[in-house]
Amino acid sequence: MEAYLDNSATTRVSDTVKDLMVKVMTEDYGNPSSLHMKGVEAERYIREATECIAKTMKVEPKEIIYTSGGTESNNLALIGTAMANKRAGNHIITSDIEHASVLATMKFLEENGFRITYLPVDNNGHVVIETLKEALCDETILVSIMHVNNEIGAIEPVEEISKIVKAYNPSIVFHVDAIQSYGKLVIHPKKMGIDMLSVSGHKIHGPKGSGFLYVSSKVKIKPVIFGGGQQKGMRSGTENVPAIAGLGLAVREAYADFEDKILRMQELKDYFIDRITSLENVTVNSKKGTDGAPHIISVTFNGVRSEVMLHSLEGKNIYVSSGSACSSNKPAVSRTLKGIGLDEKQIDSTIRFSLCYDSTKEELDYAVSTIEGMIDMLRKFTKR
Repeated sequence: MEAYLDNSATTRVSDTVKDLMVKVMTEDYGNPSSLHMKGVEAERYIREATECIAKTMKVEPKEIIYTSGGTESNNLALIGTAMANKRAGNHIITSDIEHASVLATMKFLEENGFRITYLPVDNNGHVVIETLKEALCDETILVSIMHVNNEIGAIEPVEEISKIVKAYNPSIVFHVDAIQSYGKLVIHPKKMGIDMLSVSGHKIHGPKGSGFLYVSSKVKIKPVIFGGGQQKGMRSGTENVPAIAGLGLAVREAYADFEDKILRMQELKDYFIDRITSLENVTVNSKKGTDGAPHIISVTFNGVRSEVMLHSLEGKNIYVSSGSACSSNKPAVSRTLKGIGLDEKQIDSTIRFSLCYDSTKEELDYAVSTIEGMIDMLRKFTKR
């Protein structure tokens, strides 16, 4: 049996998305900027995808900018907004547990004269609101907070954060990294006070190399890619029509019977937590129920190194992660796990399991029974 439980790293492209992309690449392959019918057909795919995406968030189609994925969306949001608003101030606020695509971009901005404040989190992985209030100042132009943490599934209080930020200064731009929440939680940016929102296609059974950035029409932002002026000059370059068409279809499928999909994932997550915590000396760092995202479970197997556990499970065709896939192959201490109070040994013993709409109870039972059968041996191996 195979159990793929690393869906926060990437999901399998759905068969219908794959088939559509092949059709666009081999039959409807025109350049959307061309005036002939091949171009018109290509442009139609983009328009339909945009309308579908906008509808899921109750925003305007003109407020969607296609990108190559979450990393580019975050870069465009942060750099583009900082550069467009630098006359108003040079202070930016983020959290200490953001994804590398945000933290690395913040470092770049810091090197270019911006002052960055990194907010701490509590033991549940939530931004400490009081530190946000203390950090806001006359020079603050941008606040960027992730919606769902990619390692433990903590849901940040983004609506509350927005109210605090906007009450202090309505001109401050509020950006949300929704890469782990879009398609998993209800997101209505205008109602929630979100000015910009980043999304990646391959987290919701769309293709890698696809994504978008929602930018409110009220936000002042500069492009970071220049050329032929596609997407109203905000992201030049011939649009990746197969990826955009695939992303649009993946979104349509994700939001069909949306509530049922989420409830099912939530039930599977809670079931897995109950089963895995029945094992000795095992701690779960993710919250049950609606207090956490429905698809991410962080588990600390005390006395077993995460790398050893990961490869032992791989040998049984069970695929998990030892952290964020974008940085799990680099020897760095997790800022998230450190932020919620885990020590180095606990951090080095933590595995992330992540579900998708198609995950099954059988996969979870197989994973738990396999771990139960090997954990004592792995602990003895680790002590040597």
